[in-house]
Amino acid sequence: MKKKTATAVILTASSISAIHMINRIHTSLSTVKNLLGNSENQYYEWRFGKIRYQKKGSGSPLLFIHDLTVGSSNYEYHRLINNLTNQHEIYSIDLLGYGLSDKPSITYTGNIYEQLVSDFIKNVIHRKTSVVVTGESVPFVIMSCHNNPELYNKLICINPQNLYLQNQIPSKQTKLLKLFFESPILGTFTYHIFANKHMIHKYFEEEYFYQPGEIKEKYIYNYLEAAHIGKYNSKFAFASYIAKYMNMNILHELKEIDNSILMIGGEKEKDIETTIENYKYYNPAIEEIYIPQTKHLPHMESPDEVLREIEMFL
Repeated sequence: MKKKTATAVILTASSISAIHMINRIHTSLSTVKNLLGNSENQYYEWRFGKIRYQKKGSGSPLLFIHDLTVGSSNYEYHRLINNLTNQHEIYSIDLLGYGLSDKPSITYTGNIYEQLVSDFIKNVIHRKTSVVVTGESVPFVIMSCHNNPELYNKLICINPQNLYLQNQIPSKQTKLLKLFFESPILGTFTYHIFANKHMIHKYFEEEYFYQPGEIKEKYIYNYLEAAHIGKYNSKFAFASYIAKYMNMNILHELKEIDNSILMIGGEKEKDIETTIENYKYYNPAIEEIYIPQTKHLPHMESPDEVLREIEMFL
């Protein structure tokens, strides 16, 4: 009996050690290219950590805020930013827990991001700002706009999150899932399954792009690197994301804000027309436009069309 127990302990320890080595190797290989590091990076010292941002151009301020999906960063907007610098002072940030920003081991919530965006505009931009924002980041921007109207000019929301899904709150099951992903070895290993090159390519093929031929390998590698910079701490934002801690109910705020709002949908994004109609039900002043032959990231898939709509709206 003692011999069997000892064997089991040795096998378990060996397995854990092997998984730990796999985690280290995977993280190293995913970040070795250093694609996100460049001389344009600046950092805002926020109370929860350093926030990476880039600033370009001159004119009225325009802030770009990426989605909350795995591997997201300000790289999401790289095909738009340089074409707007003649008319606008462009700011693009990596949210806390994403890209090259700090990734503390905390629970990430929509309220944290609401505070971050407000503080960034107050302390870095110093002027009333228009915002371009994608997906599941839309609700906390609307919340921030409602609570700090003096900071915001126009809002451009690309494929906003479904209001019903956004109202879902953490359950016992999702809380347990979050604890599992935050565990040191098995949690990290499982996170790497969701954030490896194959899975990120799958996200692009099935969710982000409608035209597979438009997917470039550099997109995959940039998302892969963003998902692993900071060693294992990228998993904490992911854990909060899947556990629904980033969700927030914004129906009241959506009704009350009176900013000019444009919602851009990818024509092939699932249920996007219904989603935008639901937003318009609470705020009829919202304008809408759909980009043909695109899904969740039309600004990467068909940037010229998105750029034209942004310029017309602004």
